[in-house]
Amino acid sequence: MDISYLFFLSSGLFLGWSLGANDASNIFGTAVGTKMVKFNTAAIIASVFVILGAVFGGEGTSATLGQLGSVNALAGAFMVALAAALTVYWMSRSGLNVSTSQAIVGAIIGWNFYCGLPTDIKVVLKIAATWVMCPILAAIVAVFIYFMLRKLMRSLHVHLLRQDRYLRIGLVVMGALCAYALGANNIANIMGVFVDSSPFRAVNVAGVFELSSVQVLFLLGGIAIAVGIVTYSHKVIANVGNNLLKMTPLAALTVVVAQTVVLFLFSSQGLQNFLHNHNLPTLPLVPVSSTQAVIGAILGIGLLKGGKGINWGITGKIMLGWVVTPLMAMLICFVCLFFLENVFNQTVFIPQIEMF
Repeated sequence: MDISYLFFLSSGLFLGWSLGANDASNIFGTAVGTKMVKFNTAAIIASVFVILGAVFGGEGTSATLGQLGSVNALAGAFMVALAAALTVYWMSRSGLNVSTSQAIVGAIIGWNFYCGLPTDIKVVLKIAATWVMCPILAAIVAVFIYFMLRKLMRSLHVHLLRQDRYLRIGLVVMGALCAYALGANNIANIMGVFVDSSPFRAVNVAGVFELSSVQVLFLLGGIAIAVGIVTYSHKVIANVGNNLLKMTPLAALTVVVAQTVVLFLFSSQGLQNFLHNHNLPTLPLVPVSSTQAVIGAILGIGLLKGGKGINWGITGKIMLGWVVTPLMAMLICFVCLFFLENVFNQTVFIPQIEMF
């Protein structure tokens, strides 16, 4: 394999690390914040299942980003991923949850602007619509699940100690499923821009199953996410788990379940095909923000309880980050592409010859 490809791929791996550092809070932040699960346990479980989700469920959402902008030069893909990674990293250092989905979308639009390519407004609106739908849907699902779980707990008349044990098990199981859904839904943000230029070949694993070239690429991205979870997610986990809203273990479980449901809805090809075949409305297969999902779920529960326990200051800062993130990524990508092309003489865009 060309060593230069590994160098350019490093920005995607950095973005994966940044996503792991930022989005682990969305998986286990509420569980760790309520002291139901230790951080080390949460990090190991999340790391394993986010890799599995990336490899075996990640191909469904990558096509939508390709419609937004087909980054056809390796150096261009490097800078798109790097711009998104720097944006997420700087936000994470401030302890703020930001959307990796918004960062990569902003960076791709920046690449389109620099290369003089049109940006499909319909695709932008399609993606932007999920930024609105995702937290609202998560809040609705969270309220419904919270009612159901609370009713179930009361009807079972379970002793508090046993109830605590059940909730702990539920947080671990749902955290694993949520990590899988995160990997499946968000790996396109990490490695989607490298799919067209990937040099990897299909790999046979112990004669049991085969990984396609895209799955091998997604495996590397999943590992990068896992490293970010283990090494740098403490600070953001504390922000979601403790500061946004003080939660009971039951509310913490509700948030994880709601987030898992929302990520699944936006990444499952099987579900979309089923709904389409039965003439039912479908949701787009789009990498959505797990950050928006978890915060939407938390706010849903907080509003259900009257809204008094919500830290509106932190909520406002997080929402401001959602506005700033795509703009910052777009600006960083545009400026850095200029230096990459004119100072380092790298090809960031390959013009396509139209056939008549």
